[in-house]
Amino acid sequence: MDTKALRITFIGGGNMAAAIMAGLSKLDSLALQLHVVDRNLDKCQRFAGDYAASYSLALTPADLAADVIVLAIKPQQLQEVAAQIAPHLQGQLLISVAAGVSTGKLSAWLSGYRQIVWVMPNTPAQVGAGVSGLYATPQVSPESRALAGRLFDSVGVSVWLDDEAQMDKLTAISGCGPAYVFYMVEALENAARELGFDAATAAVLGGATFAGAVKLLASSGEAPAALRAKVTSKKGVTEQGILSMQADDLFGLVSRAAQKAEARSVELGKSL
Repeated sequence: MDTKALRITFIGGGNMAAAIMAGLSKLDSLALQLHVVDRNLDKCQRFAGDYAASYSLALTPADLAADVIVLAIKPQQLQEVAAQIAPHLQGQLLISVAAGVSTGKLSAWLSGYRQIVWVMPNTPAQVGAGVSGLYATPQVSPESRALAGRLFDSVGVSVWLDDEAQMDKLTAISGCGPAYVFYMVEALENAARELGFDAATAAVLGGATFAGAVKLLASSGEAPAALRAKVTSKKGVTEQGILSMQADDLFGLVSRAAQKAEARSVELGKSL
């Protein structure tokens, strides 16, 4: 595979395709030929303007003459698209970002094709701060595996999984995690309003406090528990808030939420 002029076709032009292209555009060391297939002309024209991507409004065999094909479509569309592309696969690295569809199921839809990497990115990939879980079939070469990691490192950080079954667990943590964080910010804002702040001030107090804490965590290199201890003086104000959360079993609440999310991910995968 000639990575000096890497040809990547995205089937689907949604938010995840846009996030990946945005990250790839920052890889100065990698020359790319980007192509997108999507029925929405406005989306395609934005990709052309922002990333110099060529585009097609309908999938053709010529679109599959690429080194890498990224399936960035909804899980419910995957079987139909797989049937279209299966006759034209000749060694391309196939990357699927469709939730819930295992490599075994996708391979069956592809008439046994196995050069597949399944990736579960999350929404902060849109701002280059994503967490992507990756699983490669045994048939994927070390070079292709490294390439897939490089592509998704461009939109954040990558975590490789040796056991495909862990994808549902990863989805429950990093896939759903941004929603949990947003919900916690909502809770802080709500608490601020209940203490008498107006909505605009409450939004600043909740959002900026959370963003600042996360930035400190990322830059300090310290564990969350260590940072928490630094601001939790014995018999102090913060301690009372933490004790209340502990009494309400915050850890257990989050753990149960993740378990529910994992179970739903498994259920959805079986239904496809």
